[in-house]
Amino acid sequence: MDILPTLHTERLILQPLTLDDAEGIQQQFPHWEVVRYLNALVPWPYPADGARSFLEQIALPAMVEGREWHWSIRLREEPGQLIGNVSLMDELDNNRGFWLAPHWQGQGLMSEASAAVTEYWFKVLERPLLRVPKAAPNLGSRRISEKTRMRLIRTEEGRFVAGVFPKEIWEITREEWMKQSL
Repeated sequence: MDILPTLHTERLILQPLTLDDAEGIQQQFPHWEVVRYLNALVPWPYPADGARSFLEQIALPAMVEGREWHWSIRLREEPGQLIGNVSLMDELDNNRGFWLAPHWQGQGLMSEASAAVTEYWFKVLERPLLRVPKAAPNLGSRRISEKTRMRLIRTEEGRFVAGVFPKEIWEITREEWMKQSL
């Protein structure tokens, strides 16, 4: 695995996830507002060791294997406080995912974090296409895709923590992204 860099935006620091992030994730993640539109593979109610298990069994091994890239989201003003997570995955129709603790939602922070990792996807990893799945009722996630001129390419049934909903697949090509980031 190449060393995953820390990414910086105007208001955020995106640090590669480590096992030390387990406590912060365990505090900020298990909220209904965070998990309801995530893949049904996320255990709910969230177990007391959920964050540690996720890091040890899923995220960190995938990072070592070069299949996934995970960052904690932190405010520049409070670098010790984990407020969310943003990830890239080398999976069919699932290349970016994220969550943000409720207190920090609605401030444009996830748009900033998503833009930073999308730039990493296209410029550093040099991937030709970014596809992002989402639960159709997840309007906040939809707005991020719309703002970055992604397009909805397909809708299918999806299983989420809150139940079965239409799952939308959004995409943007590297060429399209490069044109708009000039």
